[in-house]
Formats: sequence, C-alpha cells, structure tokens
Amino acid sequence: MAELIIMFREVLEASLIIGILYTYLKKSNNNDSIKMVWGGVGSAILASIIIAIIFGQLAIGLKNAEAKIFEGVVMIIASIVLTTMIIWMARNKNISEDLKNKAKEAISSGFKYGIFTLAFVAVFREGVEIILLLWGAGKDGINIIMSIIGAFLGLAGGYAIFVQGVKVPLQKFFNITSTLLIFVAAGMLTYGIHELESGGVIPYMGGEAKLEKYPHKAIRMNGETKDFEMQYDNGEPFTDALNGVWDDGEKYEDLNENKEYDDGEPFTDALNGVWDDGEKYEDDIEISSKKVKKWASRIWDINPKKVGDNYPIFHDKGSIGGLIKGFFGYNGDPSLIEFITWIISMIGLNFLYQKVGRRKGK
Repeated sequence: MAELIIMFREVLEASLIIGILYTYLKKSNNNDSIKMVWGGVGSAILASIIIAIIFGQLAIGLKNAEAKIFEGVVMIIASIVLTTMIIWMARNKNISEDLKNKAKEAISSGFKYGIFTLAFVAVFREGVEIILLLWGAGKDGINIIMSIIGAFLGLAGGYAIFVQGVKVPLQKFFNITSTLLIFVAAGMLTYGIHELESGGVIPYMGGEAKLEKYPHKAIRMNGETKDFEMQYDNGEPFTDALNGVWDDGEKYEDLNENKEYDDGEPFTDALNGVWDDGEKYEDDIEISSKKVKKWASRIWDINPKKVGDNYPIFHDKGSIGGLIKGFFGYNGDPSLIEFITWIISMIGLNFLYQKVGRRKGK
C-alpha cells in the first residue's frame, strides 16, 4: 500500500510540474521550448533508470552485516528525503508561479538548454526520490503491482487536470497524503535503526544477557526469559542425523549398526553433510552472544507463531501484518531503541509538519 501512495504522489507531482511548464510555454507561443521539455523528461527518466540499476547492483553485491548497514543507511536517508518532501510541499503554496518565473528566466537568459535543464532537474529529482522511497517502503520486497497502479493513477491525475480540465482540490490531497506519509517516514527511520542494530553499528539495548556459562540466558524487560545452548562455530545448532537435536548426555551417534562414530568416520551435520577438516565442536561466542542480546532487547513479541513454512496473517511478515509493517513501520517484536525511535520520530515529524511546514502557507 505504501508503494501505491508513494508512486501516486511522486508521479502526480512530476506530472503537475511538466503540465505547468507545458501549459505556460504553449500559451506564450514558445513551441520550440516544448521539445526541450520532453527531451528533459525523457533524459531524466533514462537517468533515473540507470541510477536504479546501479543502486540495485550495489545492494546485491553486499552480504551479511554490510548489507544490513547499507539498507539501514538507505532507510534513514529515504526517511529524511520523504520528510523534506512533505515539508517542502506544505511550505510552497505557489509552485505554479515559481515554475513559470523559472521558465521565464530560462527563456530570457538565452541559454539554449535552459528549459531542458529545468524539466530534467524536476523529473530527475522525483525519480531519485522514487528509488529511495520504494527501497525504503519495500523492506520485504517491492510490490510491483501496487507501484504500477500508483504510477498509472499519478499519470491519469495529471492528464485529467491539464488535458480534461478537471478541478481537483490538490492542496487537500497533498495534506491528506502528507499525513499518511509521516507514518511511512517514521517507519522507514525506525527500520533503518533496526538494520543498523542487526549490522552491529548500534548496540542492542534493554534487557539482560547472562553469558558467563551455558546455557546463556536472555532476560527481557517484561521478565520473559530464554536459554541459548552452545552452537557450532558457523552458528548452526547442535544437530545430528538421528533425531535432529543433541540430547543431554547423548553421544555423537549416527545411523550405523553400532550407533557410534567409528574411528575415521566423518562427522555429519545438518548444514553441509560433512564436518570440515579440523573443525571442532566450538561455539562462536560473538554469534551466540549477539543472539542472546538481540532476544533480550525485544520489549515484547506479539507475533503469532509460524505454522510450517507460512506466516500467520497478523505476523509482521504475514499478509495483513506485512501490509501494516510496510505502511506504518509495524514490528511485532521491536527492540527498545526501535520503539523509542518510532515514538520520537512521530512526535518530531508531526511537529515539523504542523509548525514548520504549514506555517508559511497560512
């Protein structure tokens, strides 16, 4: 749903900007400059596509902590971009007059590509915003169908206004969508903090992690506890081929007749079938302690339990929970710092919108 609103608003903004330029140039008989407008639009779209491809390839090449840090930084940048867009739209009530004045200056300056540059910058800015905002909104994958529908509605809105002459209360529309997008911006910022936590940039806060001996114990602020047993050095649990889990006091057993590992027999595991040469039954303390601290930092967990390979609909990865997550930044098991970030960002963004953004327009 967030993708639809973002694409609708961004494409409509771009359509309005180009529509204003086109109408002004048409009425002032600057037909040659109209070609420059379309040239700027086409070039901006092409440049945006190239940036999107480069951005995607860069993201694909990152793994583990690097990928989480990259995504976290992008989320925070997207939140800032979205916030500035909301405030800019609230403060600028005379966008049409501003664009007309810029078009006049571009034509009177004698610079051949003045109108081209004006159109290019306007559309390219919207294109970059779309890349960042869709990446931020599509935490678990971008909804292509909603994005296409949003873009189509944006183009249809621009067509209806400038070609069909339909009168639309644009200020009311932007006020409503701005209010909704404040939730999206707060969700992006919160998820960015979540990813920086996972990437190790921000330490887990809240709860208590007891790591002196096994089993490691995690204690949440609400009193919930969980024990974590020793793990293999690749982070996988102690598993065997017999029943999947090492029991207390169980020997290293297999499915052979004697139920024991013979001398020289390979140690089988669940990860890749065979223990690597020289690999020991060791615990990676860093991986283990991170899992304990992560679990302890969660202030609650209201996600329904996963059933087989499917997430329940109200899980934050389920159909309804995922929709709320993408739109409002909902998280079924938030950490303390995530929750604080969401509360502060909601208060701060509303203050900026009401006191800073709308002040000039009154």
